[in-house]
Amino acid sequence: MKTRIEVSSEMLAFVGVGDFERHEWPAEPIAMSYRLNEATFAFYRDPCFADPDDAELVFIVAAEACHRIFGDIPDEPANWHLPSDLRAIVLAIVEPHLPESAHGTFRLAKSIELLCATFGKFENGSLVPVDGDGALSASEAERIVVASRLIDERWHEKLTLDTIARTCGLNRAKLTRGYRAMFDCSVSTAIAERRLGGARQLLLVTDLPVSSIGYRCGYLNNASFTRAFSRRFGLAPTQLRAQAIAA
Repeated sequence: MKTRIEVSSEMLAFVGVGDFERHEWPAEPIAMSYRLNEATFAFYRDPCFADPDDAELVFIVAAEACHRIFGDIPDEPANWHLPSDLRAIVLAIVEPHLPESAHGTFRLAKSIELLCATFGKFENGSLVPVDGDGALSASEAERIVVASRLIDERWHEKLTLDTIARTCGLNRAKLTRGYRAMFDCSVSTAIAERRLGGARQLLLVTDLPVSSIGYRCGYLNNASFTRAFSRRFGLAPTQLRAQAIAA
């Protein structure tokens, strides 16, 4: 059975191996479990779905407290690679190098630090998700995230699969499979979504010619831009602009 730590009336920490006590929890709790051996951690909106046996540290926290202090919490259950800075805090909580009489106070303080650091990662989007079948290593998953950021930042340029793979340091096959595993879409679909979303924004907030907008968003000619835009939004670029003006 894990050791229970009363961090506050709104937060519990459970340290060690085995199950945890499933009573006297904060109201409407969420859970986070940290696994040192796998170097992963998971978030659960319903703590009853958490599987704590192989997690050396589990937090049970009132959702309202997280909203109040941090502003937001993840929408869905998720599993991420455990960054080295968070792992160091988890390790300090699990194995405190202090006299046993100081363990409780030290673990309490470090639990609050870890909670704040974890939500900081949620906010800045720096966490790397674990793909569904575990086929990607942490390093490979980080490279896939680099590819995603490259698409977000350079979608208007002439991006190819080879260019993205070379930039993020993966081969084409690993990039293709890994991107679909992590983001549930292909690289080409991600690029198209960013380009068409950018084009839609330009159509609504500028008076640039449609052909110029298509070119700015990475399309070589107006016909290919119009076809892609119509398939995505159900109407041609000129029609979207006309509707916006009429409104």
